[in-house]
Amino acid sequence: MKVLFLSAHLDDAEAAAGGTIARLLRNGDEVTYFGLSLCEESVPTGFPADVLASECGASSEILGLFRENLIIRNFPVRRFPERRQDILDELIRLRDSLSPDVVVIPSSSDIHQDHAVVSQEAVRAFRRASSIFGYDFPWNVLQTSPLQFYVELTDPDLARKVKALQCYKSQLVKPNNCLSAEYVRSLAIERGNRIGRHYAEAFEVMREVRLDGRGVF
Repeated sequence: MKVLFLSAHLDDAEAAAGGTIARLLRNGDEVTYFGLSLCEESVPTGFPADVLASECGASSEILGLFRENLIIRNFPVRRFPERRQDILDELIRLRDSLSPDVVVIPSSSDIHQDHAVVSQEAVRAFRRASSIFGYDFPWNVLQTSPLQFYVELTDPDLARKVKALQCYKSQLVKPNNCLSAEYVRSLAIERGNRIGRHYAEAFEVMREVRLDGRGVF
């Protein structure tokens, strides 16, 4: 199965769905990670402006992702609404070159302007041929996201996610960050509790397409 993860900012996809990425790779599925911004304008003082590129590379390696399946662009952070058409064009090129069975994107309830643009344009680009699932950021929604799909995580899946997120040193120094091992484990426990399992990640089902038996997580 071909699965494409869209990450508006490098670290988004791992923070919300890193355990699922690890599980898919463990199962032998083909995973591609597409990051749209290095967030150079918001990198904390003391770090190189492009530090997120190397941090994302190290994080992806821990999850088990091949370097050739990591694609990074550099749209300016918090300016995605101004580049909406350019972003759609990138996504259409990905659609045509990868033909993914499943695309995992920010939830439709996400209020961050960059996340919202990626979510909306991804639906436009992939709606006819791919299943689309939205990953949840509890801190970016004003109402409970419609989480209908849960992926159980094993202890090794969660451990890989926690370790991968520790690569983002530039983000871990920020106050109230949501990449800490404590937060990641707590959220996985809460999601797991909803389905009677130890750990899980949760997703919004935005579009489910089954073609020739493909397209199901």
